[in-house]
Amino acid sequence: MARRFRALTASRVDDLPSGCTCCALWERGSERLECGSVVEREELVTWIRGVQHEWGDCGRVAYESGESLGFVKYAPPRFFPQVARMPVPPDEDSVLIACLHVEAGLREAGLGKVLLQAALRDLVSRGERTVEAYAAAGPAGRGEDVPLMTVEFLLRQGFTVSRPHPHYPLMRLELRTLAAWTESLESVLESLQLPRALRERVPSPLARP
Repeated sequence: MARRFRALTASRVDDLPSGCTCCALWERGSERLECGSVVEREELVTWIRGVQHEWGDCGRVAYESGESLGFVKYAPPRFFPQVARMPVPPDEDSVLIACLHVEAGLREAGLGKVLLQAALRDLVSRGERTVEAYAAAGPAGRGEDVPLMTVEFLLRQGFTVSRPHPHYPLMRLELRTLAAWTESLESVLESLQLPRALRERVPSPLARP
Protein backbone atom coordinates (compact mmCIF):
# COMPACT_ATOMS: atom_id res chain seq x y z
CA MET A 1 0.00 0.00 0.00
CA ALA A 2 2.98 2.30 -0.60
CA ARG A 3 2.30 5.96 -1.32
CA ARG A 4 4.54 7.85 -3.70
CA PHE A 5 4.88 11.15 -5.54
CA ARG A 6 5.46 11.04 -9.28
CA ALA A 7 5.99 13.78 -11.86
CA LEU A 8 2.96 14.81 -13.88
CA THR A 9 3.69 13.47 -17.36
CA ALA A 10 1.66 12.90 -20.51
CA SER A 11 1.55 9.18 -19.73
CA ARG A 12 -0.09 9.89 -16.36
CA VAL A 13 -2.93 12.10 -17.59
CA ASP A 14 -5.39 9.23 -17.36
CA ASP A 15 -4.37 8.68 -13.72
CA LEU A 16 -5.65 12.09 -12.65
CA PRO A 17 -8.78 12.30 -10.47
CA SER A 18 -12.08 12.00 -12.27
CA GLY A 19 -13.06 15.30 -13.83
CA CYS A 20 -9.40 16.32 -14.34
CA THR A 21 -8.19 13.86 -16.96
CA CYS A 22 -9.57 15.88 -19.89
CA CYS A 23 -9.74 19.37 -18.35
CA ALA A 24 -7.74 21.98 -20.27
CA LEU A 25 -9.22 25.07 -18.61
CA TRP A 26 -5.91 26.73 -17.73
CA GLU A 27 -4.20 25.50 -20.88
CA ARG A 28 -6.70 27.13 -23.27
CA GLY A 29 -8.69 29.71 -21.32
CA SER A 30 -12.40 30.08 -20.71
CA GLU A 31 -14.81 32.81 -19.69
CA ARG A 32 -16.19 30.39 -17.08
CA LEU A 33 -13.77 29.67 -14.25
CA GLU A 34 -15.19 26.20 -13.78
CA CYS A 35 -13.57 22.79 -13.74
CA GLY A 36 -14.32 21.01 -17.01
CA SER A 37 -15.52 24.12 -18.86
CA VAL A 38 -12.81 23.30 -21.44
CA VAL A 39 -12.46 19.57 -22.04
CA GLU A 40 -9.75 18.31 -24.41
CA ARG A 41 -7.51 15.42 -23.41
CA GLU A 42 -5.10 15.59 -26.33
CA GLU A 43 -4.65 19.33 -25.84
CA LEU A 44 -3.70 18.69 -22.20
CA VAL A 45 -1.26 15.95 -23.24
CA THR A 46 0.36 18.23 -25.83
CA TRP A 47 0.57 21.03 -23.27
CA ILE A 48 2.37 18.85 -20.70
CA ARG A 49 4.89 17.65 -23.28
CA GLY A 50 5.55 21.21 -24.44
CA VAL A 51 6.09 22.56 -20.92
CA GLN A 52 8.40 19.68 -20.03
CA HIS A 53 10.46 20.29 -23.15
CA GLU A 54 10.77 24.05 -22.64
CA TRP A 55 10.72 24.44 -18.85
CA GLY A 56 10.63 21.10 -17.00
CA ASP A 57 8.24 19.07 -14.83
CA CYS A 58 4.94 20.87 -14.32
CA GLY A 59 3.29 18.92 -11.52
CA ARG A 60 3.23 16.10 -9.01
CA VAL A 61 0.76 13.24 -8.60
CA ALA A 62 0.30 11.38 -5.30
CA TYR A 63 -0.33 7.63 -5.61
CA GLU A 64 -1.33 4.79 -3.35
CA SER A 65 -0.91 1.31 -4.82
CA GLY A 66 -1.19 2.67 -8.36
CA GLU A 67 -4.32 4.77 -7.70
CA SER A 68 -4.03 8.56 -7.74
CA LEU A 69 -4.95 10.41 -4.56
CA GLY A 70 -4.57 13.92 -5.94
CA PHE A 71 -2.28 16.16 -7.94
CA VAL A 72 -0.83 19.65 -8.22
CA LYS A 73 -0.03 21.46 -11.50
CA TYR A 74 2.29 24.46 -11.93
CA ALA A 75 4.31 26.37 -14.53
CA PRO A 76 5.28 29.96 -15.38
CA PRO A 77 2.20 32.07 -16.22
CA ARG A 78 3.07 32.25 -19.93
CA PHE A 79 2.03 28.59 -20.24
CA PHE A 80 -1.47 29.27 -18.89
CA PRO A 81 -3.68 31.26 -21.33
CA GLN A 82 -6.40 31.37 -18.67
CA VAL A 83 -4.46 34.06 -16.76
CA ALA A 84 -5.46 36.58 -19.46
CA ARG A 85 -9.06 36.17 -18.29
CA MET A 86 -8.30 36.49 -14.58
CA PRO A 87 -9.15 39.80 -12.85
CA VAL A 88 -5.57 40.55 -11.76
CA PRO A 89 -2.34 39.58 -13.60
CA PRO A 90 0.36 37.33 -12.15
CA ASP A 91 4.05 38.20 -12.01
CA GLU A 92 5.70 36.97 -15.21
CA ASP A 93 8.82 35.93 -13.26
CA SER A 94 6.92 33.74 -10.80
CA VAL A 95 5.66 30.18 -11.07
CA LEU A 96 1.87 29.84 -10.96
CA ILE A 97 0.18 26.96 -9.16
CA ALA A 98 -2.89 26.52 -11.34
CA CYS A 99 -4.54 23.43 -9.85
CA LEU A 100 -4.36 21.44 -6.64
CA HIS A 101 -6.95 18.69 -6.40
CA VAL A 102 -7.51 15.96 -3.83
CA GLU A 103 -10.02 13.16 -4.36
CA ALA A 104 -13.31 13.61 -2.54
CA GLY A 105 -13.32 11.51 0.60
CA LEU A 106 -9.59 12.05 1.11
CA ARG A 107 -9.78 15.73 2.02
CA GLU A 108 -9.31 17.15 5.50
CA ALA A 109 -6.47 14.68 6.09
CA GLY A 110 -3.52 16.92 5.19
CA LEU A 111 -2.93 15.59 1.68
CA GLY A 112 -3.41 19.01 0.06
CA LYS A 113 -0.71 20.52 2.27
CA VAL A 114 1.74 17.71 1.44
CA LEU A 115 1.03 18.04 -2.30
CA LEU A 116 1.71 21.77 -2.10
CA GLN A 117 4.95 21.12 -0.20
CA ALA A 118 6.00 18.64 -2.89
CA ALA A 119 5.51 21.35 -5.51
CA LEU A 120 7.40 23.94 -3.47
CA ARG A 121 10.30 21.59 -2.82
CA ASP A 122 10.59 20.87 -6.54
CA LEU A 123 10.61 24.59 -7.34
CA VAL A 124 13.18 25.39 -4.65
CA SER A 125 15.48 22.67 -6.03
CA ARG A 126 15.24 24.29 -9.47
CA GLY A 127 16.20 27.73 -8.21
CA GLU A 128 12.79 29.38 -8.53
CA ARG A 129 12.32 32.38 -6.25
CA THR A 130 8.59 33.04 -6.05
CA VAL A 131 5.36 31.14 -6.49
CA GLU A 132 1.85 32.53 -6.92
CA ALA A 133 -1.66 31.13 -6.95
CA TYR A 134 -5.14 32.52 -7.48
CA ALA A 135 -7.37 31.87 -4.49
CA ALA A 136 -11.08 31.70 -3.85
CA ALA A 137 -12.20 34.25 -1.27
CA GLY A 138 -15.35 33.26 0.58
CA PRO A 139 -18.48 31.50 -0.68
CA ALA A 140 -18.89 33.95 -3.58
CA GLY A 141 -15.71 32.68 -5.15
CA ARG A 142 -15.51 29.08 -4.02
CA GLY A 143 -17.56 26.08 -5.04
CA GLU A 144 -16.96 22.43 -5.82
CA ASP A 145 -16.43 23.28 -9.50
CA VAL A 146 -14.04 26.22 -9.00
CA PRO A 147 -10.44 25.09 -9.60
CA LEU A 148 -8.88 27.26 -6.89
CA MET A 149 -7.48 26.79 -3.42
CA THR A 150 -9.02 28.91 -0.68
CA VAL A 151 -7.43 32.03 0.75
CA GLU A 152 -7.46 30.42 4.21
CA PHE A 153 -5.56 27.35 3.00
CA LEU A 154 -2.85 29.40 1.30
CA LEU A 155 -2.47 31.75 4.26
CA ARG A 156 -1.84 28.75 6.49
CA GLN A 157 0.95 27.66 4.12
CA GLY A 158 2.72 31.03 4.37
CA PHE A 159 1.30 32.84 1.32
CA THR A 160 0.35 36.50 1.48
CA VAL A 161 -2.04 38.53 -0.66
CA SER A 162 -0.10 40.00 -3.57
CA ARG A 163 -2.94 41.53 -5.61
CA PRO A 164 -6.29 41.86 -3.83
CA HIS A 165 -9.63 41.04 -5.44
CA PRO A 166 -13.02 40.48 -3.75
CA HIS A 167 -13.43 37.00 -5.24
CA TYR A 168 -10.10 35.84 -6.75
CA PRO A 169 -7.07 37.47 -5.06
CA LEU A 170 -3.59 36.55 -6.21
CA MET A 171 -1.49 34.99 -3.43
CA ARG A 172 2.32 34.94 -3.32
CA LEU A 173 5.08 33.10 -1.49
CA GLU A 174 8.77 34.00 -1.49
CA LEU A 175 10.54 30.66 -1.67
CA ARG A 176 13.71 31.97 -0.04
CA THR A 177 11.75 32.47 3.20
CA LEU A 178 11.08 28.76 3.55
CA ALA A 179 12.94 26.92 6.25
CA ALA A 180 15.08 24.03 5.07
CA TRP A 181 13.11 20.79 4.88
CA THR A 182 14.74 17.83 6.52
CA GLU A 183 11.87 15.37 6.51
CA SER A 184 11.03 13.08 3.61
CA LEU A 185 7.76 14.19 2.05
CA GLU A 186 7.04 10.64 0.96
CA SER A 187 7.38 9.58 4.60
CA VAL A 188 4.89 12.29 5.52
CA LEU A 189 2.58 11.09 2.75
CA GLU A 190 2.83 7.52 4.07
CA SER A 191 1.93 8.65 7.57
CA LEU A 192 -1.29 10.48 6.64
CA GLN A 193 -4.40 8.90 8.11
CA LEU A 194 -6.41 8.52 4.92
CA PRO A 195 -9.53 6.38 4.47
CA ARG A 196 -8.69 2.73 3.84
CA ALA A 197 -10.58 2.43 0.56
CA LEU A 198 -10.35 4.90 -2.27
CA ARG A 199 -13.54 6.12 -3.87
CA GLU A 200 -14.34 4.07 -6.98
CA ARG A 201 -13.14 5.93 -10.03
CA VAL A 202 -15.89 7.16 -12.35
CA PRO A 203 -14.82 8.09 -15.91
CA SER A 204 -15.10 11.83 -16.47
CA PRO A 205 -17.42 13.02 -19.25
CA LEU A 206 -15.83 14.25 -22.43
CA ALA A 207 -18.21 17.18 -22.59
CA ARG A 208 -20.79 18.94 -20.49
CA PRO A 209 -24.41 19.11 -21.64
